[in-house]
Amino acid sequence: MVDQNQDGARPEDAKEGGTGAPTRHALAWRDPDFYDDAKIDAELRRVFDICHGCRRCFNLCDSFPRLFDLIDESETGELDSVDSKDFKRVEEACTLCDMCFMTKCPYVPPHPFDLDFPHLMLRARARDFAGHKIDFAKKELAKTDRNGRLAAPVAPLANWGAAKDNALTRPVLAAAGIDRDASLPKFHRRTFVMQAKAEAPEVNRTAPAFGRKAVLYATCFVNYNKPGTGVAARGVLARNGVETAVCYPACCGMPFFEYGNIEQTAKQARKVSKELLRYVDDGYAVIALTASCGLMLKFEWPLILPDDADIKRLAENTFDIDQYVVDIARKEGLVDGLKPLDGGVTVHLPCHARAQNMGPKSAEMLRLIPETKVDVVERCSGHGGTFGVLKGTHEIAVKVGRPAARAAARQGNAHLASSCPLAGAHLLEVMADSAEGDAAGSARRPFHPIELMAQAYGIDFLDAE
Repeated sequence: MVDQNQDGARPEDAKEGGTGAPTRHALAWRDPDFYDDAKIDAELRRVFDICHGCRRCFNLCDSFPRLFDLIDESETGELDSVDSKDFKRVEEACTLCDMCFMTKCPYVPPHPFDLDFPHLMLRARARDFAGHKIDFAKKELAKTDRNGRLAAPVAPLANWGAAKDNALTRPVLAAAGIDRDASLPKFHRRTFVMQAKAEAPEVNRTAPAFGRKAVLYATCFVNYNKPGTGVAARGVLARNGVETAVCYPACCGMPFFEYGNIEQTAKQARKVSKELLRYVDDGYAVIALTASCGLMLKFEWPLILPDDADIKRLAENTFDIDQYVVDIARKEGLVDGLKPLDGGVTVHLPCHARAQNMGPKSAEMLRLIPETKVDVVERCSGHGGTFGVLKGTHEIAVKVGRPAARAAARQGNAHLASSCPLAGAHLLEVMADSAEGDAAGSARRPFHPIELMAQAYGIDFLDAE
């Protein structure tokens, strides 16, 4: 007989980390116990005590320093003398970036300790949402489709009102919960869907990859705030022989997910998957244009709706745009015509791309551009969606993003790119405000990596407000 410890695990299984891939449990959000305050507190204490004994994640984000300070400054120096009400400070600093789960924690499943720190923070937020304890600003900012539909027709006016230096309107936004120092995304009158309906790029029938078909899931950010990314992606794919369609039924639900509204996230998943699968049935691959949306479609949706075969089938047919271009390069080869980008490129690898465990696809793609210096920054930008613009968390986002901003500034490249548009803009702003700002090269706007591929091909993708 093999000895087992008290929880039934074999001793040889209870080791520090391992060579196996981490696994993740489905979210039991339909179970009433998922929202039970006593059960959540017990799990927080179990996990926090393990984190206290390890402290490997001390430099990832502000959640862990806050936790360790709470413990170290307590009466006993242990978790037992920390009041549960103080756990809120740990929970609010988590951006759900998944880096502790994916890169640092040696105790994730299948380890018997069974830690999933980000999803525990999500569970605590789901409890707060169920108890009507979520701030008004968080809930309103998460309604990206409503906000986009209202702002797009009056984009110049909306952008004027949201400008950080607008002394007339920013105090009003601050009263609603937006940090005075946070930059807000701009809106465009001509959304990506509008532009796609008006004109489609000509497909290069002589390209090695001719015959491929892909539907671009526009995402709320690309559709309303950065349509140039979609235009660039469509142009690069057409140049390489890929027939494209554009589909945008609704937001992927990440903004709702961030504050614990899992039921609404599930509704978004069902709505979007129904439309995208029509294209999958016709032989199209699904392309996500931002890293966060790729993570939702491929990983988070199947954990929210684990018994939904359609959600699983969509996940199996979804690619991030840089991942898809690299796949073309490997299997068929890209068409000639890429020109060097003068001044070099700094590629930020956002957490939601890294959490997909697919490798640094943005950097791989940009290294296909000849005679172009490509450097990588592989640290969290700190932005985290609404986290980066709200009072109380914007300053944390700046703090967490400073190491990545310093690294990018030291590289001194002319271009800064990130497959998370919010991360790229945030880093550029922190760089400009930092002591290293003068060393930040000539980068003046953040790019999506696919935009730089379009630029290297000579494809015009910029669009006026």
